[in-house]
This record gives sequence, structure tokens and C-alpha cells, in this order.
Amino acid sequence: MTEPDRAEPRAVGSTASEGSKEREKIVGRAGIVGAGTLLSRILGFGRDAVIAALFTRRETDAFWVALTIPNALRQLLAEGAVSSAVVPVLSERLAKGGDEVARPFFARARGVSIVALLVVTLLGIVFARELTWLFASGYSGGEKFELTTSLTRVMFPYILFMGTAALGMAALNAKRRFAVAAFAPALFSVGIVGAAFLLREPLAERGIDPAMTLAIGVLAGGVMQVVAQIPALRKIGYASLPRFDFRDPHVREMLKRILPMTFGLGVYYVDLVLSRRFLSELGEGAQSWFSWASRLCDLPQGIFVMAISSATLPSLATFAAKNETDELVTTWAHGMRLAMFVAIPCSVALVVLGEPLVVLLFERGHFDPESSHQTARALAWQGGAIFTVAATRQLVPAFHALGDTRTPVVVSAIDLVAFIVLALALRGPLGHVGISVAVAGSSAVQMVLLFVGLRRRLGSLRGGEIAASGVRVLAASAIAGAASGALAYLLTGAVPGSIGRALPGLASAVLFGVLFLTSAWGLGAHELAEVAAPIRRRLRRR
Repeated sequence: MTEPDRAEPRAVGSTASEGSKEREKIVGRAGIVGAGTLLSRILGFGRDAVIAALFTRRETDAFWVALTIPNALRQLLAEGAVSSAVVPVLSERLAKGGDEVARPFFARARGVSIVALLVVTLLGIVFARELTWLFASGYSGGEKFELTTSLTRVMFPYILFMGTAALGMAALNAKRRFAVAAFAPALFSVGIVGAAFLLREPLAERGIDPAMTLAIGVLAGGVMQVVAQIPALRKIGYASLPRFDFRDPHVREMLKRILPMTFGLGVYYVDLVLSRRFLSELGEGAQSWFSWASRLCDLPQGIFVMAISSATLPSLATFAAKNETDELVTTWAHGMRLAMFVAIPCSVALVVLGEPLVVLLFERGHFDPESSHQTARALAWQGGAIFTVAATRQLVPAFHALGDTRTPVVVSAIDLVAFIVLALALRGPLGHVGISVAVAGSSAVQMVLLFVGLRRRLGSLRGGEIAASGVRVLAASAIAGAASGALAYLLTGAVPGSIGRALPGLASAVLFGVLFLTSAWGLGAHELAEVAAPIRRRLRRR
């Protein structure tokens, strides 16, 4: 790392006060991110329901594989690089030099990003067939393989648009402007749904496979997200043209932080390749059932878990840059408690109410009762692991804020080994569900190893405080799960028709929410008051 600018010593009281203010703001910031993500996820459910109803399992199996290929690279080269390198370095530049030094760095970071994303996009288009074979060898020799290859080739530029949007999000988040970055992803669903309704029949009339509609919608959604950020970036002065200067020492520092991710990319990609390859060999529908279960898990993870992670990272990076370790640990533990307050009840709810919820959200058109049952089987395992994923997403940013990108990569390699062992052992007896079990098991391994590694790095992580909070939340979740599960069982089949199909999921979900909040309040869960505080403040202003 380059020699940091020397910060003036601060009084302990001043540092603690600053940390307290940051933690108070995190819930409000997370609320903004969560509201935007909630809108995105609601539209996402609408999008997935449209896809499930209008397209066959042949088409959706091909689409989910084709989307996975550029999407995986987006998560690593765009969002992964943002969290591990761009936000920490940009936050450091802002903390020590203000906008005058941060803006030139960001313009140079954008230049590096555009070059990398263009190269990857071109390679992806050229080698689409080879990538499709890598991810879905079980489709080889069939019409589904050709369709998946075509969709992959058309959708690959999506990584360029989303990489650009992720970098814009880094600047907005570092400047504590979370609204635009939070709400823009909703446009992805708008693009797909709009294309599905407007282009599906015209394309079919011209002899073009209707699944190509989905690829066009993906590209439209990516473009709209980039465009939506431009006014906000101009307002904060971060919309200047990219600069292609690799001599900036802070750009080199950013690249140095990203470098371990080249290995991490390999680890993560092998994990995805194997899961998709395994699923491609497990019959029609396996890819889609696994993917819809994952999409349902994305709702709680995105609304608040990722919101807390996104809102906390700039604060952690700032405290790390100032060597204020105590405040960093306190802020991290605060974020972990809030994440578990949401993740634990979500895990319980998706295990207990999985099938009624799947029926409520998706069972119509081409999505029949068998699809509901199979999706719910996968969801029980993936949903049950939400709390481990949530913990991991709070742990990794702490390492990134400290400039340690190596430890998460090493742990990811161990996580990969665990996934492979579990998947090979379970795909035979459990079919597609075995892959979901492997995902859940390897996620638990990753969580434990990261927690141990961070504790060794920082010493105390306020584990007792986190555990005490977790026990209260788990007790409230168990009460809500038992009652709502019984209600769903009693209502299943009690009323005929479409209303009868939807009633168990809707009624039991409402009961779960009411009982969880009531029980959490009765058990003295402090996080409930913290989450409610920003809402009460907004209501008072009105």
C-alpha cells in the first residue's frame, strides 16, 4: 500500500462519538438501500412469475444457464472488485484528501474498469459455445445446447453495462448517497418484463425462438441502470470521462487488492460451473427449480442483509483507514446483529412455509404443482442457509476494509472443496436437491472459517453480544414458525380454486410476520427498536 496521509490524533471521546453517529446512520442508510432492494425484489418476483408462466422449462433451463455465465463474472469483476478494492480505496482518498483527490482517482479507476470489461465481453461473445459446454455439458448434442449458446452470446454485453453501474454505485455509496444505487436495479426486471410482453409474439412470428426475448430484456435492463445513475453522479461531480492512466499509485493499490480475486474468480467460477453442470445432467426442470429457489432466497438477502453490508462497508473502510480498530469492531458487530435479526427468521420461514409460498408466487401457466413441489424442496435447504450467507456477507467486507483480500479467497477455496464433496455424494440419492444441500453445507463452512479468521485478526468480535441477540431472535422465530406452519397445514386444500391455492401461503406469511415481531418485542430484542427508529423519525416529520 502507498504511504498513507498522516491523520491527526483524535481524542477517545471524539472517536467514540463519531462511531456512534456512524452506527445510528447505518440503519437509516440500510433502510434506503433496503427500500430500493424491496422494490427491485418485488418487481423481480413479478418478472420471475412472468418467466415461469410464459416460457417452457426448456426455455427457462436455457435462460438460467445463459444468464449465469455473464452474471457470475459481473459479481466478481464488477461488484466483487467494488467491495474489495474500489470502495475501500475511494473511502480512504475521501477521508484523507476529500473530493479533490478522490475524483481523479475515480476517473482513473473507471478507465481501468472499462478496459477490463470490454476485453471480457468480447472474449465471452467469441467463446460462447465453449462457455456453454463448460456450464451445461449435459445439454450437449441437443437443441437446448444451441439455444443456450445463442442466449449466452446475446446476453454477454450485460457484464459491460452492469460493471459500469457497479462502479457508479461505488462512488455514490462512498459519498453516502444510497438511493439511486438502491433503486436502479429494479430497472433490470422492467426490461425483462417489458420485452416478454412486447416482443415474445413478434419474435415468434418471425421464426425467432421466444426465449431470445429474455436476452433482449436483460440487455435493456442493464442499459437503463447505467443511464439512471448519470444525474446523481453529475450532482456529486463523479460523472467525468474515464482516464486511462495506470501510473496513479492509488490505482495500482486498487489493482493490488483486486489481484487475489483472480484466484477467487477461479474458485467461484469452478463452484458455479460444477453446480450448473451437475444440474444439466439431472433432467428437465432441474436448472429452473434450483434457480427459482435461489431467487426466493435473494429477497431477504437483498432487502436488508445486503443493505446492511452496503451501508456498513464505507464506515468500516473509514475506521480502518484511521486505525480506529475499536470503532471498527463495534460497528461490525452492530451490523452483524442487525443482519441476523432479519436472516434468522427468514431462514425459519422459508423452511417451514416454503411450498405454500412457492404456490402463492409462481403456480400458474407453465409452472405446475410438480414445479412448485420441486422448487420448495430446493428452497428448504437454500432458505435454511440464509443466516450463514448473511453472516458471510457481513464478514467479507470487514476483511476488505482492512485491505485483506487474501483470507476470503483462501476460505472460498476451502468452501469449494466442501461443495464438491457434498454435491458428488448427494446428487445421486437426492437429485437436484443434493446440489442445494451442498450449497447450504459449504456456506456454513465458509461462515465458520471467516469468523475464526476475523477474530484472530481483530481479537474480540463481541461474540457474546451477537450470540445473546441471536438466541432471542431464534426463539421468536421458532414461535412464529410453529404457529404459521400449523396454519398453512390446516388451510391447504380447505378452499377450492385459485384463491384456495394462494390462501395458505398468504395467511401463514402474515401470521409469521406478526408473531415474530410480537415475540421479538416480548423477548427484548433491541434490534427491533433500532430498525423501527428511522421509521418513527420519518413519521414524526410528517
